[in-house]
Amino acid sequence: MTATTTTPRQVRKPFGLRFTSPLLLGSSLNPINSSMIATALVGIGMDFHKGSSTTATLISVLYLSSAVMQPTMGKLATIFGARRVFLAGVTILLLGGIIGAAAPTFGFLAVSRALIGIGTSAAYPTAMALVRKRADGLRTGVPSRVLGNFSIASQVTAVVGLPLGGVLAGAFGWRAIFFVNVPLALITLVFTLVGVARDEPTDSSGRSGLLTAVDVVGIVLLAGTIITLLLFLSHLTRPVWWQLAVTVVLGAALFGWERRAPRPLIDVRMLGRNGQLLRTYVRQCLASLGMYTALYGTSQWMEGPAHYSASQVGLILLPLSAVSIVVARVVSGRGWVRWPLILAGVHFTLTGVVMLGITHTSNVMVLIAMSLLFGFANGFSGFANQATLYVQSPADEIAVASGLFRTFAYIGSIFSASLIGIAFGAAATDGGLHIVAYVVGAIGVAILLMTIFERNIPNTTR
Repeated sequence: MTATTTTPRQVRKPFGLRFTSPLLLGSSLNPINSSMIATALVGIGMDFHKGSSTTATLISVLYLSSAVMQPTMGKLATIFGARRVFLAGVTILLLGGIIGAAAPTFGFLAVSRALIGIGTSAAYPTAMALVRKRADGLRTGVPSRVLGNFSIASQVTAVVGLPLGGVLAGAFGWRAIFFVNVPLALITLVFTLVGVARDEPTDSSGRSGLLTAVDVVGIVLLAGTIITLLLFLSHLTRPVWWQLAVTVVLGAALFGWERRAPRPLIDVRMLGRNGQLLRTYVRQCLASLGMYTALYGTSQWMEGPAHYSASQVGLILLPLSAVSIVVARVVSGRGWVRWPLILAGVHFTLTGVVMLGITHTSNVMVLIAMSLLFGFANGFSGFANQATLYVQSPADEIAVASGLFRTFAYIGSIFSASLIGIAFGAAATDGGLHIVAYVVGAIGVAILLMTIFERNIPNTTR
């Protein structure tokens, strides 16, 4: 039986748990590892006698490797098959978890985090490719509920990662943060082998042909461009201008190379013709920037001048997660696309307006209302941007397009840290919170205008 052969059961329920559960689990491992490490940094620093600035590199290593490898893994999926690359990524994650759990030195932990970033980066672009292939093969149309599940899984695991990491580190020590990837990877491997059909055989080629197909030069230039850009954005309080100059040079070299490459990593000609897809990337970057700027900015402010404890801050922000999940489920169930993007812009704007009126003496109910607005903005934008990407991407480019989609989200989230640093300076203040409010409100207006004037965004996935 080939990968395109389907059984009657598959036709009746093409996106059942047997097929989707390993893809959802695999796609959740990147966000959960991104947040879970935060609770282990103090213990790691004590055991290896490292300061907070050194242990924080474990966070940036995963972000940087993920931002580079998401589109790269998408490219590899188009060459070697999405299922093969998905399984290879999970195997790399398994290796990274073992190395981190047994790490004798801090350097091994850095290697482990890089491997975890690389391995988990394979999941989302390959999962999107597998979903698209099945949907197109069975002519089911856009599987909006499946896309909604991916959005919800990412939101849930990003939030759950922090308390889960605290429980694991508290009960078993920081090494459990790395070891937990081992059983998760093994479960994902087994479920994938059982529930996801094999890829079709790939054409064999020589070494030179393989290097051309993979576009090694494009991968190297993309990695250099993204890494120098993210390094520049992460230190905007004290900008290192040569990093920006290197980013521009490498970006220009990447653009020039990809225009001439026979099988480019990023089809810049296609993107030039597909301006709507580029604008979707920008909207996703803005949504990520707005969400993390608001979330991390208000968290620091509440624990600072507002004098709330960490547990109280968690409870205040709890409605954010609940509302995000409910909204994403409702929107994806009905396949709405255009109006959720408009409402996301509206709610980001309203969040900024409410934040402008908040001071350290504000009632807790106002903060909860602000948290609810966060949740609406996040729930509306998460599924709708993902569905827009799905509709606008060519079928044979969906893996790379999905990887770039995640890369733009990483750019937004890393940029948010610098914006918060600029707004607050040495310490969080009411004035700094109001600067954050202006930024979030402006992002909301930008998303709103981009959506209103973008005529090619469908009203629904149908």
